[in-house]
Parts: sequence; structure tokens; C-alpha cells
Amino acid sequence: MPKGQPETVPNDGLTTRQRRNRPLLAVHTGTGKGKSTAAFGLALRAWNQGWPIGVFQFVKSAKWRVGEERALRVLGDSGEGGSVTWHKMGEGWSWVQRDLSDSEEAAREGWAQVRRDLAAERYRLYVLDEFTYPLHWGWIDTDEVVGALRERPGAQHVVITGRNAPAALIEAADLVTEMGKVKHPMDAGQKGQRGIEW
Repeated sequence: MPKGQPETVPNDGLTTRQRRNRPLLAVHTGTGKGKSTAAFGLALRAWNQGWPIGVFQFVKSAKWRVGEERALRVLGDSGEGGSVTWHKMGEGWSWVQRDLSDSEEAAREGWAQVRRDLAAERYRLYVLDEFTYPLHWGWIDTDEVVGALRERPGAQHVVITGRNAPAALIEAADLVTEMGKVKHPMDAGQKGQRGIEW
């Protein structure tokens, strides 16, 4: 893709502008750090374009305050750029062993809200943070999700983050990035820290 030019142009009957402006489904997956951070960076670009943004966090605790949430809420309330709406469904962490039965119901309710918002074309960008976990755990049917995302109306972009993205979701996506871990401070016993993890 030299200088941002596609290597091939499909014979799909679309103009360059129509093809360029098609809504995208992006997936950030893999074992490396930075999947959510990259999605929130995309949200900053969307905010700058004046797009309404819906963030849905599916696993992170509702009590946990992440820096991206504060920054995007402040930007959304600034009167400049797009609006930002933040939804938290999770009660715990995907990598902590605990009873997540309440989180399963919350995740299903969160997905139902996403479907309603897609049907109403409420947002231009949806960040479904750690949404791969409810899919991987079987809480939400992957085929249902893929079908709903394929049929979403208008120009709604969706980015989904989390490890273990199901193969059907990867196949349906327009953009898939796999974050791989080469080295991490936790490997040397260092826990997460302010300004880096939150």
C-alpha cells in the first residue's frame, strides 16, 4: 500500500468516494497490550470529525476509572467535536478468577443496547471494548453479532477489542489488528501503574 494507494481496486460498481466512505468493522485482538488504547485513539479521531461516539465496556468494572474515559467525557462535553456516551456493563476482570454470572447478564443487556442504537443509527463510531470476551465465553452468540453488524444501516463504524476474537468475527471484519506481546513489565513482576495502564 505505497502512499496510501490500494494495491487492487475491486470491480464493485462503487466510485472511489463511495468505497472510501463505507463503514468499517475493525477488530483489535491478540495477547499484547494496547487493543483498547488503539480503539480510544480512533475515538479521538472520530471526536475531531464531530461524530457521535458510543463506548460500551463489556468486562472492565464499572467502578474502575480509566484515563481514556475521563478524557473523552471532557472532550464530549466541551462543545467542540462530537458527543461521547459511555456505558459500562462489566463487574470484573477477564483475567481474574471470580463469579461473573452478573456480568453475563449485563453483557447481554449491553449487546441489546448496542443493537437498538445501531438500528436507530445513534452513533457514527461504536467502541465495543473487550467485547470478544462475552463472545468467546459463549454469553452472546457470535453469529448473531456478525449478522447484526453486517446488516447495520447507514455509515456506522464499529471497533471491537479483546483477546480470542472468534474466527467468524475476524472473517466479517474489514480491519483486523493482532497485538502480540514481545515483552511486558508484568513478566518481571511489575504491576500496572498510573498513566500507563489507567
